[in-house]
Amino acid sequence: MKKTLYTALLVAAISTLSWAQSKKAPKITPEQARLEKLKQDAVAGVEKRAVMGQQINDMLFSFSELGFQEVESFKYLTDLLEKNGFTIEKGISNMPTAWLAKWGSGKPVIAIGSDVDCIPKASQKPGVAYQDPIVVGAPGHGEGHNSGQALNIISALAVKEIMEREKIPGTLVLWPGVAEELVGAKAFFVRDGYFKDVDACIFTHVANNLGVSYGDAGNNGLVSVRFNFEGAAAHAAGAPWRGRSALDAVELMNVGWNFRREHLELTQRSHYVIPDGGDQPNVVPSKAAVWYYFRERSYPKIKKLFDIGVKIAEGAALMTDTKFSYEILGSAWPGHFSKPIAEAMYQNIKKVGLPTWSEEDQMLAKASQKELQAPKVEGLAMKIDTIGLPADSPTRMMGGQGMSLGGGSDDIADISWSLPTVVLRYPSNIPGLPGHHWANAISMATPIAHKGVVYGAKAEAMTLIDMLLNPEIIKEAWAYYKNEQTKEMKYEPLISPKEVPAIYLNRTIMEKFKPELSKYYYDPTKYKTYLEQLGIKYPTLRDDQKEELKKTKIEAGKE
Repeated sequence: MKKTLYTALLVAAISTLSWAQSKKAPKITPEQARLEKLKQDAVAGVEKRAVMGQQINDMLFSFSELGFQEVESFKYLTDLLEKNGFTIEKGISNMPTAWLAKWGSGKPVIAIGSDVDCIPKASQKPGVAYQDPIVVGAPGHGEGHNSGQALNIISALAVKEIMEREKIPGTLVLWPGVAEELVGAKAFFVRDGYFKDVDACIFTHVANNLGVSYGDAGNNGLVSVRFNFEGAAAHAAGAPWRGRSALDAVELMNVGWNFRREHLELTQRSHYVIPDGGDQPNVVPSKAAVWYYFRERSYPKIKKLFDIGVKIAEGAALMTDTKFSYEILGSAWPGHFSKPIAEAMYQNIKKVGLPTWSEEDQMLAKASQKELQAPKVEGLAMKIDTIGLPADSPTRMMGGQGMSLGGGSDDIADISWSLPTVVLRYPSNIPGLPGHHWANAISMATPIAHKGVVYGAKAEAMTLIDMLLNPEIIKEAWAYYKNEQTKEMKYEPLISPKEVPAIYLNRTIMEKFKPELSKYYYDPTKYKTYLEQLGIKYPTLRDDQKEELKKTKIEAGKE
């Protein structure tokens, strides 16, 4: 048998050699060899900045700042970038926490962005697989926006070092997605011209795998609108007939909208909160407000949905003899992303691969998935995603209705409709969690996030080197943008020149919680990690969670 196997291997080797001799291996040009060498240098540059990435990640996690109130994040990031040679323009688009950081000169100009704000009531100790807030009721990074700037900065610094050494022309522009959870900033950045001279944009967003997509992302765009009603106060018991309740108008608007839902297209998703419902029950509310997100799959449909909302508000005002006005607080188009840049990035993603997750990483992930009743308890991703393709053609329903496969929105889409853009997704979160939830903060200052940041930075740095040294990528990206993406659909802002950013949002909440949160700000001069500072054993599981995982492992072994 051994002789037969040896003979088979020998025959295979001779066949392979003959094939190789009959085929000429493609020659690697000096330019290609240099490109690959510099990409490996970029990876090495990211790896040597891994501790910096971990510290940035953990620092922003500890700040836990809501949209438009990212004050500590602003100071920390702009100081760090200034120390590393970037020129900072602060307060862009009249947003005190927004900034642009530039380094280099000449073309191409590549923008590199990521969000920084967090989620209300999502405070959570990292590495703990059950609800355990750092500060009860406080905001927290239940979306993972603390990680993207860490990725971008170590990536950009690795590439900057190579550009200086090799005298490579180009300009790097780092920037933050301020108030993304309010979709409150990026449309203003576009409107105010901050991206008019940019050649391409790489955006990064936390995910549970390493990936990139192109074309129509399948998500909805939206317009965020606050409707303000004004009536007349009166003694609610003594003379209610003299009052005109603004709260009645709010409630009637919501009733009207909820009845109208049945007759709206199935692709719409709309939701509201009542930020102002009056003062106290014995006073007829003279003022009240309701805040809506109107989501749809295209600009015309978003506009139509908004117009319906205005009509219903008008009807509610007529019924209650009140007055109404509205203010647009934010907006986002449905996303569409660059095929040429995405394809170049995906080649680098395949080379980078996924991090090696430890047993502790997987324990935390699986325990969290069980705790939150995730659809699958499978731990962290072990296989790279395929490249994300454009959303499938919608399923045609009776009456010609098209079904949307997605419902979320992100105002990076406004930038994607202004210049070639891609979103790099990187694996720092746990699959199967609810999103916009305290549980999504569990991994975000742990080795899971730290590893995901480094691996995402490697893919980004390699892609930046490609874009700097291969002009065809950006040239093809603009051809795709002009000839395919915007051939039939042109970008029209959902905000007008008169709108101003709603920078007052979340101010009261942060004023309430910041004094307590500040006691827990990360100090990297004393502690290697935020886990160490908080005294958290990694991972922290309840006894019943440990038993459940042990049981699952035994059952899996039986299978």
